[in-house]
Amino acid sequence: MKSVIVVGAGIWGSSLALRLAETGWRVTLVEQHKPGHVRQASAGETRLLRCAHGADDWYARRAWEARDGWRRLGERAGERLYLESGVLWFARRPDGWEHASAQVLKNLDIPCEVLDPADGARFFPDFRGDDLSFVLREPNAGVIRARRATQVTAGLAEDAGARVVRARALPVPEQAAVEIDGEIHRADRVVWACGAWLPQLFDGLPITVTKQDTLHFAVPPAWSVPETPAWLDYDVSAYGHGDVDGVGMKSTSDAEGRPYEPEHDSRAVDADSVERAASYLGHRFPALAGAPVLFSQVCQYALTPDAEWLLAERSPGAWLLGGDSGHGFKHAPALAAYVAGVLDGTHAPDPRFGPHERLPTRGLRTSGHVG
Repeated sequence: MKSVIVVGAGIWGSSLALRLAETGWRVTLVEQHKPGHVRQASAGETRLLRCAHGADDWYARRAWEARDGWRRLGERAGERLYLESGVLWFARRPDGWEHASAQVLKNLDIPCEVLDPADGARFFPDFRGDDLSFVLREPNAGVIRARRATQVTAGLAEDAGARVVRARALPVPEQAAVEIDGEIHRADRVVWACGAWLPQLFDGLPITVTKQDTLHFAVPPAWSVPETPAWLDYDVSAYGHGDVDGVGMKSTSDAEGRPYEPEHDSRAVDADSVERAASYLGHRFPALAGAPVLFSQVCQYALTPDAEWLLAERSPGAWLLGGDSGHGFKHAPALAAYVAGVLDGTHAPDPRFGPHERLPTRGLRTSGHVG
């Protein structure tokens, strides 16, 4: 039986541990806090699942595959982890990111429709779209209960035979091993899937960690999920969705925040983040102008310059998995299967995920925390 140590019980690490445990690996999942702890990027209340990724079809395919994975996960858990509310993209240009996305989705036979801006009023109790060129609708997209999904996935991994260890792991240079409290633990493979902590453990990675404030506003019951869809506005880096579980309507920004240390830096949101989110909410949905903040949360991005993920063998048997860049959560069930194939030698990782120099682009990431 092959053995693996997965370090980090965020959604990527937990999903990989579950996949490997169910396919015959001896799995140890190491987490310094607890699965779903608030310092994790995975611990936000919600993430979006959408297939639109501009002109890139690799991520669109994986997101469509992951949708089935999320639905199966909810069925296994006996609770609704994924709410298929649909997603509306607010396109400001006729030939922009949304146009490229629509072409890819159509080529892949992933359901979508291009609507007149006025049609946005069909989906919200109140809507303003006079500054839009068109609206792109993904009817089979939606909202994931992120923190709960992370906890459930880690629990299912443990049920499948994974050993969950609460400890801080340190890398052992040039070995497929981890150090815990001075003791060395070895395995056939070690996967470091520790999110914002990854660049602290390994020098020279193309990953920057930034502070990302998330705001939820008090709204009437009509603005709930799945009755209202999620929404995204790529050109101004705004996104959100209706009320889920009583924490309010999400309206927040994808604008890249300042450098952030997730273990010790303040987890209070900034005043300008509140102002920006509230301003957009009142502009797009005038009836919600002046809605008060009901809930706020600080998360973080682990950003690569090109928004492509990192999946690379640091030394024989020791793999780095990170740089989710704000668009990784939703892919987790499909990504776990992909990474499992890499670990067992079925296929090599796509070169796009290598540790090479990355050129800056926002292309793949939009309205981060959307998975």
